Amino acid sequence: MNTGFEATAPALAPRVWPVGALARAVGELLQSRFNPVAVRGEVSGFTRASSGHCYFALKDEAGQLRCAMFRRAAGLLDFVPREGDAVEVRGRLTVYEPRGDLQLVVEAMQRAGQGALFEQFLRLKARLQAEGLFDPARKRPLPALPRGIGLVTSPGAAALHDVLSALARRVPHIPVLLAPAAVQGAGAPDELRKALQKLYLLAQDGQALEADSTNEPAPAVDLILLVRGGGSIEDLWAFNDEQLARTIAASPVPVVSGVGHETDFTIADFVADVRAPTPTAAAELVSAPRAQWLAELDAQAARLGRALRHRLDAEAQRLDWLTAHLARPSQAVAAERLRLAQLGQRLTHAQALRLERERARLHALAARLPRSLPAPLAAERARLERLAERLPAALARQLGGADERLQRAALRLSLLDPRLVLERGYAWLQDEGGQPVTRAAQTHVGQPLAAILADGKVDLTVRGRPSR
Repeated sequence: MNTGFEATAPALAPRVWPVGALARAVGELLQSRFNPVAVRGEVSGFTRASSGHCYFALKDEAGQLRCAMFRRAAGLLDFVPREGDAVEVRGRLTVYEPRGDLQLVVEAMQRAGQGALFEQFLRLKARLQAEGLFDPARKRPLPALPRGIGLVTSPGAAALHDVLSALARRVPHIPVLLAPAAVQGAGAPDELRKALQKLYLLAQDGQALEADSTNEPAPAVDLILLVRGGGSIEDLWAFNDEQLARTIAASPVPVVSGVGHETDFTIADFVADVRAPTPTAAAELVSAPRAQWLAELDAQAARLGRALRHRLDAEAQRLDWLTAHLARPSQAVAAERLRLAQLGQRLTHAQALRLERERARLHALAARLPRSLPAPLAAERARLERLAERLPAALARQLGGADERLQRAALRLSLLDPRLVLERGYAWLQDEGGQPVTRAAQTHVGQPLAAILADGKVDLTVRGRPSR
């Protein structure tokens, strides 16, 4: 039995192709009919081989197309394609002959819609930069120890969980105030602006957020995190809004932008005081770990303790020096008594010396007087002689009064002598260091003391203290 094509319908029999030749012919037909071609779809199964070539599929609701992107073209990409990214590619349709698969060799790739949006992004970026909104001189440093952290993001975003987890792990003592806002869609820029303005009130005058169910005043906000997870340029477009950029620039406190992934840039990143590559990185930028601050506090406490001990040692040494050079009251009284006696002796000697000088002078005058005075002055001579007779008595009375005053002063001085107090039954208490003990609070049970009495010293031990 003949089963060949020619046996049934020789005129209609198709040409018999070798497999490789047919695949090559189909490829040449595609080259002439479709190439170059531009395709839009979602990335699926993106992989990068060790050679640098990339392989993936483009798909939509109706089908999918295998793609290959060789190392030269892959090196020109300004982003890393991820699963589900909507992209536009340009390239050539071919047939991969070893498997007979339809394949698109991609020569260029960009995010879907990126062309027009990116042009808008660049125009706005250039205009705001010319106005000085990106000037590094207006960027503010982040506070080392913020009293409160404001957070603007979507309540349902994964970025919220990432940021709160990082802050709770690193700075659980710092309160975080969430101002919720949509981070994608047409109304997102307006919601983001309103959320920021709510936090600005806390930064300026400490007004509480309306969502605070405890009715307790919210803490002051010292910095603000504006965060969102990654996405396409369309997903992040809310953060390229001009009015949002101007609202960020008007913030009274530093703003940290953590929008998208490391390769994503938005206008908000350029206006913010600090740009973080991811939401988690933004949280880590504003939160030095608590252990670091505790270690710093321990180091400061140790330095303070050393300084305090050094000061106490220096003051104790100074006190010992002053104590060694400070005489006791009895020694001071004895020194003053000796000085008083010396002054008394000097006074007596001076009075006697003066009396002798005056007497000698008077005798000399009396001897010269008869020769120098005429007879009518005899009466004066007699008067001088009478005065000379009275002079010793007057000097004696003057010396007696001075001696009496000296004795009264010595008596008053002797009353200050602690030994007179000790003679009346009192005692002088001092501790082992020789310091006076004047209060019961200065003693403790078992403490050795010394009692100085009028005739000697008695060693004592404290057996008890009066209760208050």
